[in-house]
Amino acid sequence: MRSLSICVLGGTGFLGTRVTVRLLKEGHQVTVLSRDREQHKHLRVLPGLKLENCDVYDAAALGERLRGQDVAINLIGILNEPGFGGAGFRRAHTQLARTLVQAAGSANIARLLQISSLKAASDAPSYYLKTKGEAEKIIQAQKSELDWTILQPSVIFGPGDSFLNRFANLLGALPIVFPLAKPNARFQPVHVDNVVDAIVHCLQGGATSRKTYQLGGPEVFTLHEIVSLVAKIIGHHRLIIGLPDVLARVQALIMNFVPGRPFSSDNYRSLCVDSVCDRDGFAELNIKPQSLEPAARQFLGALEYNAQLSQYRKRSRSQS
Repeated sequence: MRSLSICVLGGTGFLGTRVTVRLLKEGHQVTVLSRDREQHKHLRVLPGLKLENCDVYDAAALGERLRGQDVAINLIGILNEPGFGGAGFRRAHTQLARTLVQAAGSANIARLLQISSLKAASDAPSYYLKTKGEAEKIIQAQKSELDWTILQPSVIFGPGDSFLNRFANLLGALPIVFPLAKPNARFQPVHVDNVVDAIVHCLQGGATSRKTYQLGGPEVFTLHEIVSLVAKIIGHHRLIIGLPDVLARVQALIMNFVPGRPFSSDNYRSLCVDSVCDRDGFAELNIKPQSLEPAARQFLGALEYNAQLSQYRKRSRSQS
């Protein structure tokens, strides 16, 4: 594979950091765009990486940063917006896709990889899935010579994720009973490194040109099964109670106002659509995805170890 000049939008987060490190290891020239490069010192230590400030919503500024690049990778996405009504989602997903296509055209960039979401659609029930779907349509409908590939992963897990780790933290914070909205919602969790594999595979275009790939792991789980597995791994035994939809909506409404929004009304609406593949994109890309449990045990192991220490301390105090 020839060395490419690659510009990564959203390269400072959970997925973006893994993508950036892998691209550098593969010998590519990588530029990551950020609102404030000083906040991402974990990337500044990577040899060969260019970390540059840029307002990615400014078409002229973005076009200037894209000039001379072979590939742009858009990883930007939000799971919750600062306010309500969908404006935050439209800006982060729909508006950005429109700006990116415009900037790529002015910079004469040849290739774009868009990381979307499984079940993204313009008629989806949540702002998250709806605006992700709108972004896909903008990219697919553009009239320039820009070549693209869209990847639609199910929920992504791995070290430092905001999925399994979030449930682990919530399980630790709630004693005895864990109330769970949409317990029968279905997911096909995909390991972050397998998503990175897919991105690397699609860099050059070729057979992946102007195609969309659904990315899911080898197993399908209900949300109840996932939370139960996390509880088992970290040693927090909780009674997990599935909430009826009425109570789940109330829970989501209340959580809208909890700092950090661990759950929201838009998250609830996303859970109404099963995040399960209709097509096996990994098979099409000749990639074998990792199973959830053995991988989760590796990065949740520290939490499991801490839980065991807590149990030992309790036993010691009770015997003294």
